[in-house]
Amino acid sequence: MKKINTMAGMLLAAATAMFSASCENDNINPYDYVANNGNANQGSTNVIKTAVAEYPVGSLVWSNDITLSESVEIPVGTSLYIEPGVTVTCKADVQVPVEVVVLGNLYCLGTAEKPVTFTSDRKKPEAWGGIICGYNSEEVVLNHVDIAYAGATPTESSASFQNKLFKTTIDGGVPAFHFCNVNGKFVIANSFFHDNYNDQTYFTGGNGVIAGNIFADSGNAADGGEAINVKAGCKLDVANNVIYNACTNAFKLSNAGNSEVVPLTDMTVYNNTIVDCGWRRSKNKKGGSVWVEKAARPVFVNNLCYDSRFGLKQPKQDGADMEHSRLTPNYYYASTATGVEQMAKGASLGIWFDTDIKSATAGQLNPLFKNFKQNAGMDINCEVDDPDKGAPLAFDKAWNFDLQQGSPALSGGVTDFARIFPNGIPFFGMKRVNFLDSANDQNYYFSAPLPQPRFGAWL
Repeated sequence: MKKINTMAGMLLAAATAMFSASCENDNINPYDYVANNGNANQGSTNVIKTAVAEYPVGSLVWSNDITLSESVEIPVGTSLYIEPGVTVTCKADVQVPVEVVVLGNLYCLGTAEKPVTFTSDRKKPEAWGGIICGYNSEEVVLNHVDIAYAGATPTESSASFQNKLFKTTIDGGVPAFHFCNVNGKFVIANSFFHDNYNDQTYFTGGNGVIAGNIFADSGNAADGGEAINVKAGCKLDVANNVIYNACTNAFKLSNAGNSEVVPLTDMTVYNNTIVDCGWRRSKNKKGGSVWVEKAARPVFVNNLCYDSRFGLKQPKQDGADMEHSRLTPNYYYASTATGVEQMAKGASLGIWFDTDIKSATAGQLNPLFKNFKQNAGMDINCEVDDPDKGAPLAFDKAWNFDLQQGSPALSGGVTDFARIFPNGIPFFGMKRVNFLDSANDQNYYFSAPLPQPRFGAWL
C-alpha cells in the first residue's frame, strides 16, 4: 500500500519512486508534473499548474493514465484531483486487492467527452476493491466517472481494513464506493457504475447528491448487491438515475446504525427508473425494487419500477417510519402475470397505496421506453445470473430509458415537496480550481434536478 505523503519536500524526492512499481512503463508517472526538474509549481509560487487547470499548493493531481498494483491511501487533509480523461487501471493478479482509500478528499473531474475511469486489467467483477472513504473525508466529487469491476474481498492487510473502514471482519467484498463521514459531503453525478461484484454504493453517513447516473449489473447471485444502499447518518437527494439489474435491491433504505450518536437519515428519492431488479432472493422473499426498513423515512415518489420483483417492500418487523415517510405516487409496471401478482395488494411484505399506478394485468400500462430490449425469457424469480434461465440481459449502453411520446408515465407525478439541498451542495475544493480551458470548466455547486410531474428518469 502506498501512503501519499503530504510534506512537499518528501513528495518531490519520493514521487517517482512511490509509483514506479504501480505504473506501466508506457504510462507517464502521475506525479511527473510535480517532480519535473524539482519545480513543484511550474513557475508559480501560488498554484500547481497543469495543461488543464491550476490547483492549490499541496494538492495531488493525476494528469495521466495510471496502473495500480497496490492500494493508494490519500491522507487526511490532502486533496487528490483526477483530471478529465484519466484512466486508473487496477491490477487484478495481486495478493492484496487494490483499493483507493480516501482519508482526505477526492475530486474526479470527468466530462461527458472525457470521463474519469476506474477499471481493472481483468475486466471482470471482483477484480479490485473500490473507493473507500474515511471518517474524516470531507469532500468527494465523482462527476462523469466510470467505475467497474470492483467488489473484491479485502484481507487483513488491505488499506480499508487497516483503517477500520467498512468492515471489521473479513466476510465479503467491499462496495464500489463507500462514504461514512456524517459531516462530510459527496456527489455522484453523470456517472456509470457497472459490473461491480457487490453493492455499487453504500452510505453510513454524509450529505450527498446522487443524480443523473446509471447503475447497471449490480452484485452477484451468491452474495447479492444493491445499487444504492443507505444507512443512518445521511442527508441525500437522489434523482434522475437509471438502475438496471440490481440482483437484490435497486434501493435499500434504512436507518440502521447507532441512532443515539448518528442522526437519522433524511432523503428525497424521486424520478428514478428501476428495471429488472431483485431476481436473486425469491426463496426468502427479500429483495426487489425498493426495500425500506429500520425506521427509514424517505420521500420516495415519481419513481418508475419496470419488471422488478415486488414493488415497495418492508420487513414484517422494524419497517419504515410510515408516519413520517412519503412513499407515493410511484409507477409499477409488470409484463408478466407473476410480476402483477407480486406487486398486487396484499402481497407478502408489500406496501400498497391506491395512489400508485400499477399494472393490473400483464403488459398493461407499458411506459414505452425509447430503446430497450427485455429478455424474452425473463423470470423475475430466476435466482441465477444466467440470461438463458431468465436473468436480465447484460446492460447495453445503446438503450434509452427515457419515455416515448404518448407514454402513460409522462404524467401523474408530484412536485409539491422540497429537496434536502434546494440550493445544492458547495464543494470548496472545486472552487479553488482554476480551469484553463472552458471545455473542462466545472462549477463547485452540485444539486439534484427539480422534480418533474412524470415518472422515471429523463435522459
